[in-house]
Amino acid sequence: MSEPVRESGGTAAADGGSDHDTEAPDPPEPGSGVIRVFGRQLKRFRLRAALERADVGAGTGYSASTIAAFEQGRRVPPPRFIDVADELLDAGGVLREMKEEVARAQFPAFFRDAARLEAEAVELHVYANQAVPGLLQTEDYARAVFRMMRPPLDDATVDERVAGRLARQEFFERRPTPLATFVIDESVLNRPIGGRQVLRGQLERLRLAGRKRTVDVQIMPLDREENAGPAGPFTLIETGDGRRIAYVEVQSASRLLTERASVRSLETKYSSLRAQALTPHESMAYVDTLLGEL
Repeated sequence: MSEPVRESGGTAAADGGSDHDTEAPDPPEPGSGVIRVFGRQLKRFRLRAALERADVGAGTGYSASTIAAFEQGRRVPPPRFIDVADELLDAGGVLREMKEEVARAQFPAFFRDAARLEAEAVELHVYANQAVPGLLQTEDYARAVFRMMRPPLDDATVDERVAGRLARQEFFERRPTPLATFVIDESVLNRPIGGRQVLRGQLERLRLAGRKRTVDVQIMPLDREENAGPAGPFTLIETGDGRRIAYVEVQSASRLLTERASVRSLETKYSSLRAQALTPHESMAYVDTLLGEL
């Protein structure tokens, strides 16, 4: 394995990226980093085009006050806005070229390294016992999760977190498609976050994910006498250059683990979890049973 990337602690919890939702993170500092740079560029191209903020808003489907928030770095612009604004303002691709970095800014600072590594992964293995993993969440489920955060998130932050979470799901559209496995505690699938209809939609999404040849979804039954997962959720990441990294959260602390002994310990635990859980075929049958009961 190559040299460790990083082993760090940070503020954790539910975010646009983290799968292990516990509590609300601090919002990103307004006007920071790439968002501030993007805002200056947006304003420069708007002024060059001799347009008012209301004009840009009308052309992109946003209010003038939202355009001001984008220019001042107080809100993270979504990818679709960047594409439309680039064309509307004849920016020649300058705004569009910043889209990936801007999208990463939708994640809280503590998760950005993990999000970058996830995007580079050739294999990803996730154990979840609190909520459905973010890569598998529907928009309605993700929104319900973020709306439950305490202290509460404002509507704009909820929108940004949901957009960030859905953007991560482009993981499954990459070519070659990475291998992904998920072990999900049964309790997660019986927790009606957002209500029964939201749960139904989420279960249907799990069933579709389980049909992909590059995805295995396994359910850990509550009645198992052996369960290696009580210590909490974690994610194992393997990158194209052979690095093996683990991402863990416990309450308000998150860490990227790169030291080989630490990662190996979680790899061993994950192997046990897969052996203890239902098989992928049995798991999809169980999901079908739950859908029939809703």
